[in-house]
Amino acid sequence: MVPHRLLALTISALAVFSTACERTDRATRAARDKILLLGNGAEPKALDPHIVSSVGDANILRALFEGLVTYHPSDDSAHEPGVAKRWEANDNFTEWTFFLRDDARWSNGDSVTAHDFVYAYSRILHPEMGSPYASMLYFLKNGEAYSTGAVTDFSQVGVKAPDDHTLVCTLEDPSPYFPDVVKHTTWYPVHQATIEKFGSMTDQFTLWQRPGNHVGNGAFRLVDWRINTFVKVERNPHYWDAANVKPNGIVFFPIENNFTEERAFRGGLIHYTYVLAPSLIDWYRENRTEVLRSETYAGSYFFRCNVTREPMNNLFFRKALAAAIDRETIVRYVTMGGQQPAHGFTPPSDAGYQPPDVIRFDPAKARQYLAQAGYADGSDVPAFDLIVNTSEQHKAIAEAVQDMWKTHLGITRVSISNQEWKVFQQTILDLNYEVARAGWIGDYVDPTTFLHMWRTGDTNNQTGWSSPDYDRLLKKAAQLSDTQARYAMLYQAESILLEELPVIPLYWYTRVYAISPHIVNWNPLLLDNHPYKHIDIRLPGDNPDRPPYN
Repeated sequence: MVPHRLLALTISALAVFSTACERTDRATRAARDKILLLGNGAEPKALDPHIVSSVGDANILRALFEGLVTYHPSDDSAHEPGVAKRWEANDNFTEWTFFLRDDARWSNGDSVTAHDFVYAYSRILHPEMGSPYASMLYFLKNGEAYSTGAVTDFSQVGVKAPDDHTLVCTLEDPSPYFPDVVKHTTWYPVHQATIEKFGSMTDQFTLWQRPGNHVGNGAFRLVDWRINTFVKVERNPHYWDAANVKPNGIVFFPIENNFTEERAFRGGLIHYTYVLAPSLIDWYRENRTEVLRSETYAGSYFFRCNVTREPMNNLFFRKALAAAIDRETIVRYVTMGGQQPAHGFTPPSDAGYQPPDVIRFDPAKARQYLAQAGYADGSDVPAFDLIVNTSEQHKAIAEAVQDMWKTHLGITRVSISNQEWKVFQQTILDLNYEVARAGWIGDYVDPTTFLHMWRTGDTNNQTGWSSPDYDRLLKKAAQLSDTQARYAMLYQAESILLEELPVIPLYWYTRVYAISPHIVNWNPLLLDNHPYKHIDIRLPGDNPDRPPYN
């Protein structure tokens, strides 16, 4: 079990920069007891896999829950058994059968069964649930129809549990990469008795998520959650693979200010920074290369446009805004982390997909588009707001773009609004914005994870944009078994997206962060979804064969 003295670690420590010895001892103490101290960005919205959609939330959920298939510690394309010990597909990949292990347990000791997955899928897809990520389960036959109310009987949805240890998923379209899909947090099971002890199936933000009530099936279980302070988890003794879980616990710290987080790292108060402020990257390159990581990251940074509001409902105006952004300047002087200027939306893939090369910085063309939009010059453009969530880097990017729009288009009435993460998420969901900062990290290794979200009615679209031709091409691509032919069809669909620009791509991500050299098995991953049970902490002189328990 985790020593109670370490579970008493709190974020208040971040404000206590006393002696260098005390700072070092705090991190060393945690390392000796195999407790990971991780920066994690913003405060989590929830600890319920059906009502969250951010990367930071998912980081915690991966500790508390486990899906049918889980992540490999060093290879994004590999599949590790989770609750399912094996799986198989029919000839055209439209039906997948998962065979569950009989020793899988919830953190309260109950058995995890195939029926738990059926219940979870019915919950996230239920129209009254209003899950922001329900569209991830539209892979299931009639999943979308049930979520939108077109089908009212869940038994018509393509998931069945013929017995406690067999789960059959019938899909809308052939999906040879489906094992990658079910790794995602939206496909996690939930414990029905716990959910309904504190409310109905579709109630959100109930007390089931609190310490003492929370029940998960992951390698760790919830110990404490203090809002804007920390989330603490400890090893789950009921987890089927508990004997091989390396950390004794994890403390996730929601530190939104990048500089505060870096000071905490440098002061020995955390083992890992969620991000590293761009202005600090060069210093770390010169002085602390042993802790600096810069890695390829399958993600796209962009602006959403609410096409239901003026002036964003004007296609030529959106084109003017896109053409007036100097992306090379942004990645070279603002983000400074090796990011690539985006010429499409989907990041280029080692698997062979290359997005359309159409997004360009072209001030003269931008002014032509502005005239075509009906504005003689930028002074005619009505005032609009660019909103960002709390982050020095998001603010700096927004200010750079604001200046580019002023310089190249003469637009002067653009205000930048900063919103706390939870408020920001709701603002986007409600379409209560004109332009908003956004980022999308791939949910699985396939270009559809970047393109499906712009389908009509997708719960992650949140732009008001819809294109029947785009939807048709994605549907047609899904029927193709040949990868290159499918990619060609997806390319056509993305070309429509980039022609109509409900989103304005800026750059493709990298992951730049600092991590203690004592952290072992934290490998570069395209999706950055680290399976914590494999992460070890070793101090100099430690025996690598030391058992996980003290």
